[in-house]
Amino acid sequence: MAIQLFVPSFDIEACLDEMRVCLEKGWTGMGFKTAEFENAWKQYTGLPYAHFLNSATAGLHLAVEIMREQYGWSLQDEIITTPLTFVSTNHAIVQGGMKPVFADVDETLCLDPEDVKQKITSKTRAVMFVGIGGNTGALDEILQLCKEHDLKLILDAAHMAGTRLHGQTPGKDADAVIYSFQAVKNLPTGDSGMLCFADEEMDAIARKKSWLGISKDTYARSRNPGGAYKWEYDVEYTGYKYNGNALTAALGLVQLRRLDADNAYRRQIAEWYESGFASYDTTIGLVPIAENCISSRHLFQIVVDKRNQLLDYLNQQDIFPGVHYTDNTRYRMYSYAQGTCPKASYFSEHLLSLPIHLRLTQEDVDTVIRAITDFTARN
Repeated sequence: MAIQLFVPSFDIEACLDEMRVCLEKGWTGMGFKTAEFENAWKQYTGLPYAHFLNSATAGLHLAVEIMREQYGWSLQDEIITTPLTFVSTNHAIVQGGMKPVFADVDETLCLDPEDVKQKITSKTRAVMFVGIGGNTGALDEILQLCKEHDLKLILDAAHMAGTRLHGQTPGKDADAVIYSFQAVKNLPTGDSGMLCFADEEMDAIARKKSWLGISKDTYARSRNPGGAYKWEYDVEYTGYKYNGNALTAALGLVQLRRLDADNAYRRQIAEWYESGFASYDTTIGLVPIAENCISSRHLFQIVVDKRNQLLDYLNQQDIFPGVHYTDNTRYRMYSYAQGTCPKASYFSEHLLSLPIHLRLTQEDVDTVIRAITDFTARN
Protein backbone atom coordinates (compact mmCIF):
# COMPACT_ATOMS: atom_id res chain seq x y z
CA MET A 1 0.00 0.00 0.00
CA ALA A 2 1.44 3.35 -1.05
CA ILE A 3 2.10 5.97 1.63
CA GLN A 4 0.95 9.34 0.32
CA LEU A 5 1.93 12.80 1.50
CA PHE A 6 -1.66 13.94 2.11
CA VAL A 7 -4.93 12.03 2.32
CA PRO A 8 -7.83 14.10 3.70
CA SER A 9 -10.37 12.47 6.02
CA PHE A 10 -14.03 13.33 6.43
CA ASP A 11 -16.88 12.39 8.74
CA ILE A 12 -18.88 11.44 5.66
CA GLU A 13 -22.31 10.99 7.24
CA ALA A 14 -22.05 14.24 9.20
CA CYS A 15 -20.91 16.07 6.06
CA LEU A 16 -23.83 14.66 4.06
CA ASP A 17 -26.28 15.64 6.80
CA GLU A 18 -24.96 19.21 6.88
CA MET A 19 -25.02 19.50 3.09
CA ARG A 20 -28.49 17.95 2.92
CA VAL A 21 -29.85 20.96 4.80
CA CYS A 22 -28.62 23.18 1.96
CA LEU A 23 -30.10 20.93 -0.71
CA GLU A 24 -33.47 20.65 1.04
CA LYS A 25 -33.60 24.38 1.54
CA GLY A 26 -32.68 24.88 -2.10
CA TRP A 27 -29.85 27.27 -1.25
CA THR A 28 -26.33 26.14 -2.12
CA GLY A 29 -24.69 29.50 -2.77
CA MET A 30 -23.58 32.28 -0.45
CA GLY A 31 -26.04 32.68 2.40
CA PHE A 32 -27.28 31.12 5.61
CA LYS A 33 -24.67 28.34 5.82
CA THR A 34 -21.70 30.57 4.95
CA ALA A 35 -22.79 32.97 7.70
CA GLU A 36 -23.09 30.05 10.12
CA PHE A 37 -19.54 28.95 9.34
CA GLU A 38 -18.23 32.52 9.69
CA ASN A 39 -19.80 32.79 13.13
CA ALA A 40 -18.43 29.40 14.17
CA TRP A 41 -14.95 30.42 13.00
CA LYS A 42 -15.08 33.69 14.94
CA GLN A 43 -16.11 31.79 18.06
CA TYR A 44 -13.34 29.21 17.56
CA THR A 45 -10.53 31.70 16.88
CA GLY A 46 -11.65 34.71 18.91
CA LEU A 47 -11.06 36.93 15.87
CA PRO A 48 -13.59 39.78 15.49
CA TYR A 49 -14.45 39.33 11.80
CA ALA A 50 -14.46 36.42 9.38
CA HIS A 51 -15.48 36.40 5.72
CA PHE A 52 -15.84 33.05 3.95
CA LEU A 53 -14.33 32.96 0.45
CA ASN A 54 -13.68 30.46 -2.31
CA SER A 55 -9.94 30.30 -1.50
CA ALA A 56 -7.22 31.69 0.72
CA THR A 57 -5.64 33.13 -2.42
CA ALA A 58 -8.72 35.31 -2.90
CA GLY A 59 -8.42 36.41 0.73
CA LEU A 60 -4.77 37.37 0.37
CA HIS A 61 -5.53 39.41 -2.75
CA LEU A 62 -8.43 41.23 -1.09
CA ALA A 63 -6.38 41.93 2.03
CA VAL A 64 -3.58 43.59 0.06
CA GLU A 65 -5.83 45.52 -2.31
CA ILE A 66 -8.21 46.82 0.35
CA MET A 67 -5.42 47.87 2.69
CA ARG A 68 -3.62 49.66 -0.15
CA GLU A 69 -6.75 51.59 -1.04
CA GLN A 70 -7.84 52.35 2.52
CA TYR A 71 -4.42 53.44 3.73
CA GLY A 72 -3.58 55.38 0.58
CA TRP A 73 -0.50 53.35 -0.30
CA SER A 74 1.04 54.11 -3.66
CA LEU A 75 1.21 51.51 -6.39
CA GLN A 76 4.48 49.61 -6.14
CA ASP A 77 4.99 50.45 -2.48
CA GLU A 78 6.60 47.48 -0.78
CA ILE A 79 5.46 44.51 1.29
CA ILE A 80 8.20 42.42 2.88
CA THR A 81 7.50 38.74 2.39
CA THR A 82 9.07 35.29 2.35
CA PRO A 83 10.42 33.46 -0.69
CA LEU A 84 9.65 30.10 0.96
CA THR A 85 5.93 29.84 0.30
CA PHE A 86 3.38 28.83 -2.30
CA VAL A 87 3.35 31.40 -5.11
CA SER A 88 -0.18 32.57 -4.28
CA THR A 89 1.23 34.48 -1.29
CA ASN A 90 3.43 36.67 -3.44
CA HIS A 91 1.11 36.76 -6.45
CA ALA A 92 -1.47 38.37 -4.14
CA ILE A 93 0.97 41.18 -3.36
CA VAL A 94 1.50 41.84 -7.07
CA GLN A 95 -2.21 41.56 -7.87
CA GLY A 96 -2.92 44.02 -5.07
CA GLY A 97 -0.68 46.60 -6.71
CA MET A 98 2.32 46.28 -4.39
CA LYS A 99 5.90 45.04 -4.81
CA PRO A 100 7.14 41.94 -2.96
CA VAL A 101 10.47 42.51 -1.20
CA PHE A 102 11.93 39.20 -0.09
CA ALA A 103 13.47 38.66 3.34
CA ASP A 104 15.24 35.49 4.40
CA VAL A 105 13.98 32.79 6.76
CA ASP A 106 15.32 31.34 9.99
CA GLU A 107 15.57 27.70 11.11
CA THR A 108 11.77 27.52 11.58
CA LEU A 109 11.40 28.38 7.85
CA CYS A 110 9.47 31.54 8.78
CA LEU A 111 10.66 35.12 8.27
CA ASP A 112 13.89 36.04 10.04
CA PRO A 113 13.31 39.30 12.00
CA GLU A 114 16.93 40.37 11.52
CA ASP A 115 16.68 40.21 7.74
CA VAL A 116 13.22 41.79 7.77
CA LYS A 117 14.73 44.72 9.65
CA GLN A 118 17.40 45.08 6.99
CA LYS A 119 14.81 45.11 4.20
CA ILE A 120 12.65 47.92 5.61
CA THR A 121 12.78 51.08 3.47
CA SER A 122 10.82 54.32 3.21
CA LYS A 123 8.47 52.51 0.82
CA THR A 124 7.72 49.56 3.09
CA ARG A 125 4.07 49.45 4.12
CA ALA A 126 3.47 45.95 5.47
CA VAL A 127 4.93 42.54 6.28
CA MET A 128 3.41 39.32 4.96
CA PHE A 129 4.18 36.56 7.48
CA VAL A 130 3.64 32.94 6.44
CA GLY A 131 3.20 30.36 9.21
CA ILE A 132 4.64 27.53 7.13
CA GLY A 133 3.55 24.08 8.23
CA GLY A 134 1.60 25.62 11.14
CA ASN A 135 4.74 27.07 12.74
CA THR A 136 4.65 30.54 14.31
CA GLY A 137 8.39 31.14 14.00
CA ALA A 138 9.41 34.58 15.27
CA LEU A 139 5.91 36.04 14.85
CA ASP A 140 6.11 37.95 18.14
CA GLU A 141 9.32 39.67 17.03
CA ILE A 142 7.89 40.46 13.61
CA LEU A 143 4.85 42.02 15.25
CA GLN A 144 7.12 44.18 17.40
CA LEU A 145 9.04 45.31 14.32
CA CYS A 146 5.77 46.26 12.64
CA LYS A 147 4.77 48.34 15.65
CA GLU A 148 8.16 50.08 15.79
CA HIS A 149 8.11 50.98 12.09
CA ASP A 150 4.36 51.64 11.74
CA LEU A 151 3.87 48.72 9.34
CA LYS A 152 0.77 46.60 8.84
CA LEU A 153 0.95 42.86 9.44
CA ILE A 154 -0.78 40.36 7.15
CA LEU A 155 -0.69 36.80 8.45
CA ASP A 156 -0.86 34.11 5.78
CA ALA A 157 -2.27 31.39 8.03
CA ALA A 158 -3.02 28.93 5.24
CA HIS A 159 -1.31 26.16 7.25
CA MET A 160 -2.33 27.42 10.69
CA ALA A 161 -5.91 26.25 11.28
CA GLY A 162 -5.80 25.24 14.94
CA THR A 163 -2.28 26.51 15.68
CA ARG A 164 -1.85 28.18 19.08
CA LEU A 165 0.76 30.68 20.27
CA HIS A 166 0.90 31.39 24.01
CA GLY A 167 -2.34 29.40 24.18
CA GLN A 168 -4.15 31.76 21.80
CA THR A 169 -5.02 31.90 18.13
CA PRO A 170 -2.09 33.67 16.41
CA GLY A 171 -2.83 36.92 14.63
CA LYS A 172 -5.07 38.72 17.09
CA ASP A 173 -2.68 41.67 16.79
CA ALA A 174 -2.41 41.36 13.00
CA ASP A 175 -4.32 43.59 10.58
CA ALA A 176 -5.53 40.63 8.53
CA VAL A 177 -5.36 36.84 8.94
CA ILE A 178 -6.09 34.53 6.03
CA TYR A 179 -6.83 30.81 6.36
CA SER A 180 -7.02 28.03 3.77
CA PHE A 181 -9.52 25.17 3.79
CA GLN A 182 -8.24 23.74 0.51
CA ALA A 183 -8.57 20.04 -0.31
CA VAL A 184 -5.58 18.75 1.69
CA LYS A 185 -5.39 21.31 4.49
CA ASN A 186 -6.05 20.40 8.13
CA LEU A 187 -9.64 21.60 7.72
CA PRO A 188 -10.40 20.41 4.17
CA THR A 189 -13.54 21.48 2.32
CA GLY A 190 -12.54 20.95 -1.31
CA ASP A 191 -11.45 24.56 -1.68
CA SER A 192 -12.28 27.66 0.35
CA GLY A 193 -10.73 30.15 2.75
CA MET A 194 -11.44 32.73 5.42
CA LEU A 195 -10.39 36.39 5.46
CA CYS A 196 -10.29 37.84 8.97
CA PHE A 197 -9.76 41.59 9.06
CA ALA A 198 -9.24 43.38 12.37
CA ASP A 199 -11.15 46.40 11.03
CA GLU A 200 -14.95 46.39 10.63
CA GLU A 201 -14.96 48.74 7.64
CA MET A 202 -12.45 46.61 5.75
CA ASP A 203 -14.51 43.51 6.47
CA ALA A 204 -17.55 45.26 4.99
CA ILE A 205 -15.58 46.30 1.89
CA ALA A 206 -14.30 42.73 1.45
CA ARG A 207 -17.87 41.43 1.47
CA LYS A 208 -18.76 43.76 -1.40
CA LYS A 209 -15.55 43.25 -3.37
CA SER A 210 -15.86 39.47 -3.14
CA TRP A 211 -19.32 39.73 -4.73
CA LEU A 212 -18.41 41.85 -7.78
CA GLY A 213 -18.64 45.11 -5.83
CA ILE A 214 -22.39 44.68 -5.34
CA SER A 215 -23.81 46.42 -2.27
CA LYS A 216 -26.04 43.52 -1.16
CA ASP A 217 -25.54 39.83 -1.78
CA THR A 218 -28.25 37.62 -3.27
CA TYR A 219 -29.22 36.01 0.03
CA ALA A 220 -29.62 39.36 1.77
CA ARG A 221 -31.85 40.58 -1.07
CA SER A 222 -34.10 37.53 -0.78
CA ARG A 223 -34.82 37.92 2.94
CA ASN A 224 -37.87 40.15 2.66
CA PRO A 225 -41.33 39.55 4.15
CA GLY A 226 -43.09 36.91 2.12
CA GLY A 227 -39.87 35.93 0.40
CA ALA A 228 -40.01 38.73 -2.19
CA TYR A 229 -36.74 39.08 -4.09
CA LYS A 230 -35.43 42.63 -3.98
CA TRP A 231 -33.58 42.97 -7.25
CA GLU A 232 -32.28 46.54 -6.88
CA TYR A 233 -28.72 47.06 -5.67
CA ASP A 234 -25.80 49.41 -6.12
CA VAL A 235 -22.33 48.56 -7.42
CA GLU A 236 -19.64 50.33 -5.44
CA TYR A 237 -16.41 48.67 -6.59
CA THR A 238 -14.89 46.72 -9.43
CA GLY A 239 -15.09 43.49 -7.51
CA TYR A 240 -14.44 39.78 -8.00
CA LYS A 241 -16.31 36.48 -7.89
CA TYR A 242 -14.57 35.35 -4.71
CA ASN A 243 -17.51 34.36 -2.49
CA GLY A 244 -17.73 31.01 -0.74
CA ASN A 245 -20.77 28.77 -1.04
CA ALA A 246 -23.08 26.91 1.33
CA LEU A 247 -21.92 23.40 0.40
CA THR A 248 -18.25 24.02 1.20
CA ALA A 249 -19.30 25.93 4.31
CA ALA A 250 -21.31 22.89 5.38
CA LEU A 251 -18.17 20.75 5.05
CA GLY A 252 -16.25 23.37 6.99
CA LEU A 253 -18.69 23.31 9.90
CA VAL A 254 -18.31 19.54 10.27
CA GLN A 255 -14.53 19.62 9.88
CA LEU A 256 -14.23 22.41 12.45
CA ARG A 257 -15.83 20.20 15.11
CA ARG A 258 -12.98 17.69 14.79
CA LEU A 259 -10.11 20.10 14.03
CA ASP A 260 -8.46 20.06 17.46
CA ALA A 261 -8.64 16.27 17.73
CA ASP A 262 -7.29 15.88 14.19
CA ASN A 263 -4.41 18.25 14.92
CA ALA A 264 -3.61 16.36 18.12
CA TYR A 265 -3.18 13.19 16.04
CA ARG A 266 -0.96 15.08 13.60
CA ARG A 267 1.23 16.10 16.54
CA GLN A 268 1.34 12.44 17.59
CA ILE A 269 2.59 11.53 14.12
CA ALA A 270 5.24 14.25 14.40
CA GLU A 271 6.36 12.79 17.75
CA TRP A 272 6.69 9.35 16.16
CA TYR A 273 8.89 10.83 13.45
CA GLU A 274 11.01 12.76 15.97
CA SER A 275 11.57 9.83 18.32
CA GLY A 276 12.15 7.47 15.40
CA PHE A 277 14.84 9.61 13.80
CA ALA A 278 16.43 10.24 17.20
CA SER A 279 17.19 6.53 17.52
CA TYR A 280 19.36 6.63 14.38
CA ASP A 281 22.74 8.32 13.96
CA THR A 282 21.90 10.31 10.84
CA THR A 283 22.57 13.66 9.21
CA ILE A 284 18.86 14.36 8.91
CA GLY A 285 17.81 17.77 10.23
CA LEU A 286 14.37 18.34 11.75
CA VAL A 287 12.69 21.72 11.37
CA PRO A 288 12.09 23.03 14.92
CA ILE A 289 8.76 24.33 16.18
CA ALA A 290 8.92 27.78 17.75
CA GLU A 291 8.83 28.16 21.52
CA ASN A 292 5.31 28.58 22.94
CA CYS A 293 3.79 27.29 19.67
CA ILE A 294 1.37 24.40 19.53
CA SER A 295 1.52 23.75 15.80
CA SER A 296 -1.29 22.50 13.61
CA ARG A 297 1.43 20.28 12.09
CA HIS A 298 0.13 20.68 8.58
CA LEU A 299 3.66 19.68 7.51
CA PHE A 300 6.47 17.61 8.95
CA GLN A 301 9.66 18.72 7.21
CA ILE A 302 13.21 17.43 7.30
CA VAL A 303 16.44 18.85 5.88
CA VAL A 304 18.58 16.36 3.97
CA ASP A 305 21.46 16.15 1.54
CA LYS A 306 20.75 14.63 -1.88
CA ARG A 307 17.08 15.51 -1.50
CA ASN A 308 16.11 14.76 -5.10
CA GLN A 309 17.85 11.39 -5.08
CA LEU A 310 16.10 10.56 -1.79
CA LEU A 311 12.77 11.52 -3.33
CA ASP A 312 13.37 9.11 -6.21
CA TYR A 313 14.38 6.35 -3.81
CA LEU A 314 11.29 6.83 -1.63
CA ASN A 315 9.03 6.80 -4.68
CA GLN A 316 10.52 3.43 -5.60
CA GLN A 317 9.44 2.23 -2.15
CA ASP A 318 5.86 3.51 -2.77
CA ILE A 319 6.42 6.43 -0.41
CA PHE A 320 5.44 9.80 -1.83
CA PRO A 321 6.68 12.86 0.11
CA GLY A 322 6.52 16.45 -1.13
CA VAL A 323 8.55 19.66 -1.30
CA HIS A 324 7.42 22.89 0.39
CA TYR A 325 8.60 25.08 -1.26
CA THR A 326 10.77 26.26 -4.13
CA ASP A 327 12.45 29.57 -3.34
CA ASN A 328 10.13 31.97 -5.18
CA THR A 329 13.03 34.15 -6.31
CA ARG A 330 13.99 31.31 -8.65
CA TYR A 331 10.81 31.91 -10.62
CA ARG A 332 11.16 34.24 -13.58
CA MET A 333 8.76 36.91 -12.33
CA TYR A 334 10.56 37.22 -8.97
CA SER A 335 14.10 36.75 -10.27
CA TYR A 336 14.91 40.39 -9.48
CA ALA A 337 15.48 39.18 -5.89
CA GLN A 338 17.46 36.04 -6.69
CA GLY A 339 20.44 35.64 -4.37
CA THR A 340 19.05 37.91 -1.65
CA CYS A 341 17.85 35.10 0.64
CA PRO A 342 20.60 32.47 0.95
CA LYS A 343 18.95 30.46 3.75
CA ALA A 344 15.71 30.13 1.83
CA SER A 345 17.71 29.11 -1.23
CA TYR A 346 19.49 26.39 0.75
CA PHE A 347 16.27 25.06 2.27
CA SER A 348 14.64 25.09 -1.15
CA GLU A 349 17.19 22.48 -2.25
CA HIS A 350 17.20 20.38 0.93
CA LEU A 351 13.68 20.34 2.38
CA LEU A 352 11.46 17.30 2.22
CA SER A 353 7.88 17.14 3.55
CA LEU A 354 7.09 13.68 4.90
CA PRO A 355 3.67 12.00 4.77
CA ILE A 356 1.41 13.36 7.50
CA HIS A 357 -2.32 12.72 7.54
CA LEU A 358 -4.94 11.12 9.73
CA ARG A 359 -4.87 7.71 8.04
CA LEU A 360 -1.20 7.10 8.84
CA THR A 361 -0.35 4.52 11.49
CA GLN A 362 2.78 4.28 13.61
CA GLU A 363 3.78 1.36 11.41
CA ASP A 364 3.54 3.62 8.34
CA VAL A 365 5.72 6.21 10.04
CA ASP A 366 8.29 3.54 10.96
CA THR A 367 8.32 2.41 7.32
CA VAL A 368 9.08 5.95 6.15
CA ILE A 369 11.83 6.38 8.76
CA ARG A 370 13.50 3.09 7.85
CA ALA A 371 13.49 3.93 4.16
CA ILE A 372 15.05 7.36 4.76
CA THR A 373 17.68 6.13 7.18
CA ASP A 374 18.56 3.22 4.86
CA PHE A 375 19.14 5.72 2.06
CA THR A 376 21.22 8.13 4.16
CA ALA A 377 23.31 5.28 5.58
CA ARG A 378 24.32 4.25 2.03
CA ASN A 379 24.75 7.77 0.69
